[in-house]
Amino acid sequence: MSKKEMFLSEIEQVPESVLDEVLDFVHFLKTRIIKERFDIAIASESSLKKDWLKPEEDEAWQNL
Repeated sequence: MSKKEMFLSEIEQVPESVLDEVLDFVHFLKTRIIKERFDIAIASESSLKKDWLKPEEDEAWQNL
């Protein structure tokens, strides 16, 4: 049984009164993942821009 199938099986057993809280937690986790990916992209930008801002890079992408 996959993790997703196990999760769905568990969700089916959760009382209706708790489902809002479970859904909020799932949304929190998704948001946290997106924020972490964004933070990594921002952090890498400063080190990568040294290469991106070279004239050779402009030439390489000029015909695209």
